[in-house]
Amino acid sequence: MGIEWVDFHFDVMCPWAYQTSRWIREVRELSGLEVRWRFFSLEEINRVEGKKHPWEREWSYGWSMLRIAALLRHKDPALVDAWYERAGRALHEEGRQPHRREVAEELLAELGLDPALVGEAIADPTTHDDVRADHDRVVAAGGFGVPTLFFPDGQCLFGPVVVDPPHGDEALSLWDLVVSWTRFGHLYEIQRPKAPSDQALIAETFRPYITARDWQTIQNPTP
Repeated sequence: MGIEWVDFHFDVMCPWAYQTSRWIREVRELSGLEVRWRFFSLEEINRVEGKKHPWEREWSYGWSMLRIAALLRHKDPALVDAWYERAGRALHEEGRQPHRREVAEELLAELGLDPALVGEAIADPTTHDDVRADHDRVVAAGGFGVPTLFFPDGQCLFGPVVVDPPHGDEALSLWDLVVSWTRFGHLYEIQRPKAPSDQALIAETFRPYITARDWQTIQNPTP
């Protein structure tokens, strides 16, 4: 199938989405696929009843990182790509804390951008609106997490969920499998059970993220 573009919904907080983003960037590099970065909030989808919505707080970890991305998308979509790559690598590989305002400012500076963009993003109410619109799009399609992909024909898929993203021809082979999935409108799920060795690999891969996070992961049951 000749897919020209895909919408990739992400939350910087999600270690699974980050691993998949590494793969989709490889596919982009090898095939010319256009990747359009869109947003999704794990804080909102897994919000405990009675707690504030992330947009009701002056600063929310994942939501605020996405608001920075939303502001950057206003300026140049390529900046969203750069921000997600840098913030994601900081959290999930380096064990830094991009969800803290001062670290977000440092990372923007590393990209050659003005650290004051953090304050600009938080002061701009339209960044709330943009994140909510992208998030609501996933929810309306029945989505529940990230990575979530939207294809040109409107189909929506969750995944692929990988912990060791393939490279080269293997990355393209996985892309072909994902695209082929869209041929079967009522194929909902295939899942590989996680053996103890898989759990150990996941724990080791996610160690920087687990060390750096300032939140307790809460995940509602998958529909």
